[in-house]
Amino acid sequence: MEFGSVNEFLENKTILVTGATGYLAKIFVEKILRVQPNVKKLYLLLRARDANSAMERFNNEVIGKELFKVLRETHGANLHSFASEKMTPIPGDISCEDLGIKDSNLKDEMLKEIDVVINFAATTNFDERYDVALGINTLGALHVLNFAKKCLNIKMLVHVSTAYVCGEDTGIILEKPYLMGRAKKGIMELNIEEEKKLVQEKIGQLKSENASEKEITETLKEFGIQRAKLFGWPNTYVFTKAMGEMQLVHYKQNLPLLIIRPTMITSTRKQPFPGWIEGLRTVDSVIGGYAKGRVTCFVAGPNSILDVIPADMVVNGILVAMMSREKQISEEIIYQIGSSMRNPLKFSNIHDFIYRYFTANPLINKYGNPVKIMSKGILLGSMASFRLYMALRFQLPLKVLQLANTVVLKKYQEEYIVLDKKLKLVMKLVELYKPYVLFEGIFDDTNTEKLRMASRSEAIVEEEDEFDFDPTYIDWDDYMMNIHIPGLVKHVIK
Repeated sequence: MEFGSVNEFLENKTILVTGATGYLAKIFVEKILRVQPNVKKLYLLLRARDANSAMERFNNEVIGKELFKVLRETHGANLHSFASEKMTPIPGDISCEDLGIKDSNLKDEMLKEIDVVINFAATTNFDERYDVALGINTLGALHVLNFAKKCLNIKMLVHVSTAYVCGEDTGIILEKPYLMGRAKKGIMELNIEEEKKLVQEKIGQLKSENASEKEITETLKEFGIQRAKLFGWPNTYVFTKAMGEMQLVHYKQNLPLLIIRPTMITSTRKQPFPGWIEGLRTVDSVIGGYAKGRVTCFVAGPNSILDVIPADMVVNGILVAMMSREKQISEEIIYQIGSSMRNPLKFSNIHDFIYRYFTANPLINKYGNPVKIMSKGILLGSMASFRLYMALRFQLPLKVLQLANTVVLKKYQEEYIVLDKKLKLVMKLVELYKPYVLFEGIFDDTNTEKLRMASRSEAIVEEEDEFDFDPTYIDWDDYMMNIHIPGLVKHVIK
C-alpha cells in the first residue's frame, strides 16, 4: 500500500486534542493549522469550569502565544475568524468520566464528528500528589479511551506517554507495551483498583486527623513516591504514566491505538521557527541555574547519555505515525521518539555547551551587570560524590545530607545543623532528577526508524523536510549553541 501524504490525511479531519494548553499540544495544533488549513475541526479540551473560562484560557495560553506568530503573519486580521472556524475550546477534565464535558448537545456533536482523539493531558511533576497524578495520568487515560470508543467515526486514539515509563532500566530499552499488573520489581501484582482504594483511604485518614491542606499535599506527595518505588519506578510521574499505558493496551479492544513515547523534549529546531520553548524542561533547570551563577556542580555519570529531542520533531513523528496507522501500513502500537540510539548526546557535551555559551553571552543581573561564570563547574559522577561535595562546601555532616525526609531531619536538629530551605530544595531536586542524569539506558527506536524509512517514499517526497523527525539530522553543537540555549534565554530565562 502506498504510504501517502500527511497533508491529505489531515484534510477534512476532526480531531479532539486533550491537554490543549500544554507545550507539545500547542505545537501540534499550530502545525496542523499551518500545513493543512483545510482540517475540518480541532476540539481543544482545557481544564476550565465553564465555556467562558475555557475561551479565556484558549486566548491567553494557546492562540495568544508567540508560537502562533507565523499563522498571524499568514492570516493577518482574519486570524480570529479562522481560529473560530477551526478550533473549539471545550471545558472539561480527563480525570472525570466523559472527560468532564457537561454540555450534552456539544458532547453529542463531538461523538458524531470526531475522527481522531489525541491525549496530551498529563501532570508531569515528578512528585505530584498521588491522587492528582493517578486521576490524570492513569485514570484519565482510561477515560479518554472510553470516550474515544463512543465516537461513531473514530479512526484511532493517540496517547502521548514518555519514554521514561521504563523507570531505571539499563541497556537497550525496547518499544514494548507494559502488561496489566506487571510490576518492575518484586513479586507483588500491581492492582490499579487497589491503588485507587489506598489513596482514598489515605485521604480519609488525614481528614479524620484534621490535617491541614498543606499537610495533606505533602503526605500524598510522599505516598506517591513510596508506591512508585515499591513497584520499581523512581517517581510518581513515570509510575502513573506506566499504569495509564497498561490500561490502554489492556482495554483497547478493536480501537486502533498509538502510544508515543518521547524522551526529554526541548525547543523547536525548525518549525514554526527555531528555539521556541515554554517553561524550564528537565535539563533546562540546570542550564538556567548555571547561567544565573547558582549551579556550580553537575551530577552525571561519566558516560551518561542525555536523550533529548526537539519538540517539532516529536510532533512530526506523531503526525506521520497517525497517517501510517490510518493507511494500515503498520500494526505497531508503540513509537519511541528520541536520539540516544542514533545520535547520542552526552551530558558532558551539555556541560561544555553551556560553559561556552554563557562565557560569551552572560546574563545581565538586576543591577545591570553581567553574571560571571567562574568556571566550567564540577562534574560529579555519583550521588555519593555529590553528598561529599555538599558536605565540604557547606561544612555539614554527611549524615544530615543522607536524610531525605524532613520529618527525620527534625529528629536530629539538636545533634546536626538543619539544612536551610534552599539547600533542602537542592537536595530534593537532585534526588528527583537522579534517575535521569545517571540514566544508563538507550531507547530502541526500531519501530520509529521503520516509520521514517517508509515516510521517505516517493509518494510524499515533497513532505520529507516538512515532517522530518530523524535525529541523525541534528547537529548538536549548532542546535544547542545557536537554537536551544538562545531560545531558552529569550523565552524562559529572560
